Amino acid sequence: MAHPAAKVRIGESTRGEARNATPMLSAEWRALKSWYTMLPIALLSLTACVRSGGAPAHPDPDPAADRSATQPMPDPRVGLKAGQWDAGQAFWNMRLMSTTRPSERFANNSNSDLAFTSHYVIQGNYNGFQIWDIANPSHPTLETAYYCPAAQGDVSVYHNLLFVSNEGLEGRLDCAGDGVNATVSPARFRGVRIVDLTDAAHPKSVANVQTCRGSHTHTLLVDPRDHDNVYVYVSGTSPVRPQEELAGCSGTPPDRDANSALFRIEVIKVPLAHPEQAAIVGAPHLLADLKPVGTHGQPEADRAAVAAARAHGAFTVNVMGDETIVPSSFVDPLLDSIVKARGARGAAIADDSAKLRAVLPILMAKSIGMDTSMVGMSGMSGMSGMSASNVADQCHDITVFPAMGVAGGACDGYGMLLDIHDPAHPTRLDAVADTNFSYWHSATFNNDGTQILFSDEWGGGGGPKCRATDPREWGADALFKIVNRKLVFQGYYKLPAPQTPEENCVAHNGSLIPIPGRDVMVQAWYQGGVSVFDWTDAAHPQEIAFFDRGPIDSTRMVLGGVWSAYWYNGVIVTSEITRGLDILELTPSTLLTQNEIDAAKTVRFSELNVQGQPKFVWPPSFVLARAYLDQLARSNELTRDRITAVRRALDRSERDPATQRRASLTQLAAQLADAGPRRDPADPLRELIGVLDDLASTSAALRQ
Repeated sequence: MAHPAAKVRIGESTRGEARNATPMLSAEWRALKSWYTMLPIALLSLTACVRSGGAPAHPDPDPAADRSATQPMPDPRVGLKAGQWDAGQAFWNMRLMSTTRPSERFANNSNSDLAFTSHYVIQGNYNGFQIWDIANPSHPTLETAYYCPAAQGDVSVYHNLLFVSNEGLEGRLDCAGDGVNATVSPARFRGVRIVDLTDAAHPKSVANVQTCRGSHTHTLLVDPRDHDNVYVYVSGTSPVRPQEELAGCSGTPPDRDANSALFRIEVIKVPLAHPEQAAIVGAPHLLADLKPVGTHGQPEADRAAVAAARAHGAFTVNVMGDETIVPSSFVDPLLDSIVKARGARGAAIADDSAKLRAVLPILMAKSIGMDTSMVGMSGMSGMSGMSASNVADQCHDITVFPAMGVAGGACDGYGMLLDIHDPAHPTRLDAVADTNFSYWHSATFNNDGTQILFSDEWGGGGGPKCRATDPREWGADALFKIVNRKLVFQGYYKLPAPQTPEENCVAHNGSLIPIPGRDVMVQAWYQGGVSVFDWTDAAHPQEIAFFDRGPIDSTRMVLGGVWSAYWYNGVIVTSEITRGLDILELTPSTLLTQNEIDAAKTVRFSELNVQGQPKFVWPPSFVLARAYLDQLARSNELTRDRITAVRRALDRSERDPATQRRASLTQLAAQLADAGPRRDPADPLRELIGVLDDLASTSAALRQ
C-alpha cells in the first residue's frame, strides 16, 4: 500500500459557537467559558476521569486462560475487581503481552486512535500524540511525546507525513496549551494538521488545513492510480464556524446554499512533493437528500431513573439523544461560577439554578455540533443527527477500501456504501437506516468486499450500554452483505458479556484480522474490553476470544476502556483511554488454530491506517496450506483419515529437497481435486489446492 519511491526515516534519531445562541448575561457567560469547552468529554464521561502516570507495567506473559471451543461459564468478565491499575483481568484465547502507561504530560487526558508505520505505533491523544516503538511488543518504549492540545487527535500516517484531526474550540495553530478564549480568533485551529516525522524526535508542522466544522475524524485515501497525491476525507461534527473566523463557511442547508458546510464531508488533496500545498478540493454533500430516521431512545428503566432524579432537583442534559443526569461534580462548579459572576458568595439560589438549567442545553448543543436554534424543538432536543428524529447532517467516520474502489460511511443515522474511484468526488451508492441504531460510528469491510460491518456508538462512548438490561440489538454491530452494490442486512453482533452500570461500554473501533478464508474481527468496547469474533456467516457471528478488565471505579462512572483495538503485524495493539497502550496476542484453540494464527502473521505491512483498509494477500506457504487444512478438519468436509494423510504428505513435502517438492505438491493437489468441482471461490479445499499449486510453482522456480 505504500508508495515505493518514498522512504520513512521515522525514529532514526533514535471534536464554534452558533451565531443565534440564546442570549445570557455577559458576565455569567464569561464565568462559564472555561467550563464550556470541557462539557463534551465531561458529560460523555459522566464524571471526572481518574488518570495516573508511572512506569510501564508488564503482566504475567502466560496468564491462565481457557482455550476451549466454548466460552467459559460463568463468564469470567462478570464481577471483575475494579481498579485503575490493579483491576481484575479476564482472558480467553488471548494473552496480554504488555501494558505501558502514558507519558507524564499525556496522563491527564484521553488517548484516542492509532496509526502504524514500521515498528512504531502512533497514539492520538487530546493533548497531541505519542509515538511508541513496539519492535519488542513485550516492552514498548516511548519515541516521541508531541504536545499539541485539541480534541480528539485522530491520526493517520503516510511515510514521513502524519495527519492529525483537530475539532475542539481550544485548538491553536501554534499548539500552545492555553486555549482560545475569543469567540472568533485567528489563532484557532480546527481541521487537519500535517506534520513531518522525518526526524521523529523533532516533529515539524508542514500545513494546517482549516475546515468549517473541524475534523472529528479523518480518513487517508491512497489511490492506487495516483502516485503523486494522497487524499484526506474529513468528517467534522462541530457547529459551522462563523465566517468571520473562516471565510466561506455556511450553516444554511444545501437546498438554499450550494456551499453549505452541512450534510457533507471535505476532501483534502495532499501533493506528496509539496505537502505544504495541501488544500480542500471537494466537498460532496453525501447526506443532502436523506430523510430523518427514528431512533430507539432510552430503555424504560433509564427514562424512569432520569425522571425520578429530575423530580428531586437533578440537572439533566441531552447527550447523543439520551437524557443524562449531570453529576454534581460538574454542576457545583458551574453554580459557583454563576454565584461569583453576580458578585455574591455562598450557596446558589433558585435563580442561579434556573439560569444554569437554561444554559446547559445551549452549551451542550454548541459543544457537540447542534444548531442552537433547534434547542427545545420537538424531536430536536438532542445532538444534531443523534436524537429521536435523526437528521443526519454529518459523517462520523469513513473507511475506504481502495483495492475495491469503495468506502463505508458511518454517518449519523445512516450507513453508506460509497464509490471512490474519483477520489476527490466520492458518490453514494446506497444508504441504509436502522431504528435499532442510535449513531452509525464506523465501518469495516471483509477482505473480498462482499460484506461490511457498521458499529453503533449508542451513548457516544460515555454510557454503560452493555448492561444485562440493555437490548442486544442496541449499541451493537450491524452486519450486511454487499449485493449488486447494495447493502443487505444479515444480523447483529454485540459483546456477549454484561457489564456494570459503572462501565462505559458500546461498540467502537476495530479491524479485520488476516485469518485466511475467514472474516475475523477484533473490536474495542471501551470498558467492555476487547472482543474477537468470526462473522464469516454474518447472520450468525461467534465470539472466539476476549480480554477484559474490571471497571475503573466500582462506585461511579469514570470514562475509560479500550478506544481502538487493531491487528498489526502479528499482535493486537489497543489504545486504552486512561491506562495507555496494551499489546495482546491470540492463542490457539479449536476455534482458531495455531496454523491460522501463524498464517495471519505472514501478512505484513510497512504502514497501516485501519480506516484506509488494505486488502490482505497471503504469500504461499506451508503454514497457509495447513491453515486451510485445519478449516477443512473443523468443518468435517474431509474425513479424519484423509485429513491425517494430507497432513503427513505436507510434512514430507516440506522436508523434500526443492528438486522433488514440485512433483510431490503437484501430486497432492491432483489427489485433492478429485473431491469434485469447487463452486465457492472461498472454499477451503479450493484455497488449499491453490496454495499447493503456488508452492509447486515456487519450487520449480527454485530449481532454475
